[in-house]
Amino acid sequence: MRRRDFIKRVVCSAIAWPFAARAQQAAMPVIGYLHSGSSSPYAHLVADFHQGLSETGYLQGQNVRIEYRWAEGRYDELPALAADLVRLGVAVLVAQGGDPPPMAAKAATATIPIVFTCSSDPIKLGLVRSLNRPGGNITGFWPYTSLLGTKRLELIKQLIPTGTPIVVLMNPNNPNAQIDTMVLEDAARISGQPISFVRASTETEINSVFAALRDHHVSALLVNTDPFFLARRDRLVSLAADNGVPAVYAQREFVTAGGLMSYGASLAEGYHQVGIYAGRILKGRGLLICRSFSRPNLRW
Repeated sequence: MRRRDFIKRVVCSAIAWPFAARAQQAAMPVIGYLHSGSSSPYAHLVADFHQGLSETGYLQGQNVRIEYRWAEGRYDELPALAADLVRLGVAVLVAQGGDPPPMAAKAATATIPIVFTCSSDPIKLGLVRSLNRPGGNITGFWPYTSLLGTKRLELIKQLIPTGTPIVVLMNPNNPNAQIDTMVLEDAARISGQPISFVRASTETEINSVFAALRDHHVSALLVNTDPFFLARRDRLVSLAADNGVPAVYAQREFVTAGGLMSYGASLAEGYHQVGIYAGRILKGRGLLICRSFSRPNLRW
C-alpha cells in the first residue's frame, strides 16, 4: 500500500538539438538503446519505454527500429557499446541503468540527441550545464535516486531498536558506490546510527554476504540502488526472508517480489517518460519543457 512520502524528480531538456533525427526521416529511424543491465530483468521497464514511444506515434518494427546494447553489469564495456551505436548512425541514443550509460553516451557523441536517466546530480556529473538550460545534445530524467539513501536509512531505523547496527549492501563495481557510501556515512554519523557496509557483485558473493549476516545476527539491511541488485531482486528478497532480516530497497520492484519496504522514484514512470522524449525528438521537436514535481512512493 502507499504511504505518504515526498519524492522530487527533474526532467531536464536541451534547448536546441542538432536535429540528427531529421536525417533519417526518409527511412525508418533507428533508436540506439544503451543499458548497464540485462534484458530479461528489465523487460517490464522496457515495455514502459515502448509505451511512451508509442504515445508519440512510434511502434517498434513498424515505423521505428531499436538497436539494443546491454552491458550485462559490465560497466567497463559501456564506452565500446555506445561507440558501436554511434557508428550505426542512430537518430536518438537512449541511455539508462544508472550514471555510467549516459556518461558513456555523452563521451561517444556530441551530435546525436541523447535521452538519459541517471541516479546522481546530472550537473555534478557534467552531463548538463543546468537543469533548465542543459545545453548541448542531451536531455533526461533525474529521480534523485542516490540522494534518497538517507531517507531509506531513516525508515529502516524505525523498525529496529535504537542503536542497533544497520548493514548496507553495495556493489563495488558500480561507479556510484563511493559517493553513495559517503552520503550514508555522513547521515549515519549525524544521527548517531551505527552502520557498516558489505559488498557483492556476483551471485556467489551475494550468498556469502547473507551467510555472514546470519552468522552475525544482523538486525537490518539496506540494499543500495544498483542495476545488478535489481536484476536479482527475487533472490535478494528470498534471502532476506529466509534469514529473518528486515530490509529496505530503492525500487518498488523489490516489494512486488515480496520485499518488506522500498522508498524511491518510480522506474516505470521514468522509462515511460524517456520513451515519450525519444519520440518527440524523432518528430523534430527540439525544445522539451523542463519539469519538476513530487509524488509519494513509499511501499510496504
